[in-house]
Amino acid sequence: MKIVVCIKQVPRSDSVKIDPKTNNMVRDYVEGVINPFDKNAIEEALRIKDQLGGEVILLSMGPDGFMSSLRDGLAMGADQAILLSSRAFGGADTLATGYLISQAIKKIGGVDLVLLGRQAVDADTGQVGPIVAEYLNVPQVTFAEELRFVDEHTLYGQRLLDGATQSVQVTLPAVVTVRSELNTPRYETPVNIQTSFEKPIDVWTEHDLDLDATRIGQAGSPTTVQKVYAPKRESRQTVQLSDDSATAVKELLARIRN
Repeated sequence: MKIVVCIKQVPRSDSVKIDPKTNNMVRDYVEGVINPFDKNAIEEALRIKDQLGGEVILLSMGPDGFMSSLRDGLAMGADQAILLSSRAFGGADTLATGYLISQAIKKIGGVDLVLLGRQAVDADTGQVGPIVAEYLNVPQVTFAEELRFVDEHTLYGQRLLDGATQSVQVTLPAVVTVRSELNTPRYETPVNIQTSFEKPIDVWTEHDLDLDATRIGQAGSPTTVQKVYAPKRESRQTVQLSDDSATAVKELLARIRN
C-alpha cells in the first residue's frame, strides 16, 4: 500500500503577515506548524500502514522553511517526504496548488491512496483535496470521520456533514480528506525524532515535473485577492456586576431597560 499524505505548514496565529503589494500571505521566515487536520491524515496513513504494510510519503508545497513540518511528520513515523519548492510556484491559489500536487503524485507513481486534512486553518477553503482528485481522475471521500477497508481494493468511508452522515465505498486509488474526529494523532517519540533526520526529504522544482507553466503559480491562479484589511479595533467601557448573583441580575436588568 503506497500512501501519499499532503500536508501544509500554516503560520502560528500570532505570526501571520500579509504582503501589502501582492495581498498574499508571507510564508518565508514565518514560524509555522503542521496544519492540525493534516496530522489526522498522517495518523490514519500510519494506522493503515501498520495494518496492511506499505509506505507513507509526505508531500508539501512551500519554501525551504516547510522542511521543519516535514521533519515533524517523519518523526511521527512517515517513511519519506517531498517538498515542492520554487519561486515559480509562489502565489498559487487552490486550483494551481491542486494541479501541482496532482502532477507530483503522478511522478511518484503507483499511489493507492492520497490523504489530506479536511481543510487548512489559514484559509479554510477545503478545496485542494477535491481538486487533486479531479486532476487524478479518481474517486474521492471528503470530511471522513471513519475509514475502513472492505478488501484490499475497496475503502469504506463515513462522511460527517452538517446535521447528517453519509456512508460511501470507493475503489482504490482514491483521495480522502479527513476530519479530526477520525483519530487522535500520535506523539513524536525521542527515537522517532532521532531517526527522522536519517529519512530523505527530496526537493522538486518545476524542472522535475511534467508541468504546464500556465497552470502553476500566479499565472495558473484565476483567484485574486483584491483587498486585505484588518478589522477596526473598538474599545468599549466594561462594567463589573456584583459578586452576588441576585444583585447582579437586578443590576443587569436595570442596565438593559435603560
